Amino acid sequence: MVKKSMIAVFTLLIGLSLMNEGKAQTYATGVGLRAGVSNGLTVKHFIQSDVALEGILHTRWRGLVITGLYEVHKNIREVRGLRWFYGGGAHIGSWNSGNPPPPWADSGYRGSTIVGIDGIIGLDYKFDDAPINLSLDWKPAFNIINGGGFWGDEVALSIRFTF
Repeated sequence: MVKKSMIAVFTLLIGLSLMNEGKAQTYATGVGLRAGVSNGLTVKHFIQSDVALEGILHTRWRGLVITGLYEVHKNIREVRGLRWFYGGGAHIGSWNSGNPPPPWADSGYRGSTIVGIDGIIGLDYKFDDAPINLSLDWKPAFNIINGGGFWGDEVALSIRFTF
């Protein structure tokens, strides 16, 4: 169900960007919400015209995770304002116990601190006539300390106010 919803959002994003061809522009900083498998806040700031740093504060398994990413953005020439991006970074956080426990944990799970590395790939679009940015991405992660190794289910849509 989530996969079908994300495909629909991706299709909508592409459709909107094709309708607004030639009307989008870039931005320096964006602050907003991230919704997907985990939900939270996102801040993206460009340190060069094609390089951004992104910070994400999000919840998962009744815990809190902080992620820092370095992202390289590439223009899609056919659609002004639409870029694809890739990058990587790291995360640290904690997952708390709960009832029922997460599906990968045993019944005695009491929570844990997690540390790991992240990758990211996605699309980023800035509307010209509004200070709004949409970003759709896939962010796989590998927990080095605790938390079950590889996590490849992190697909999210970010909506940011830009300035």
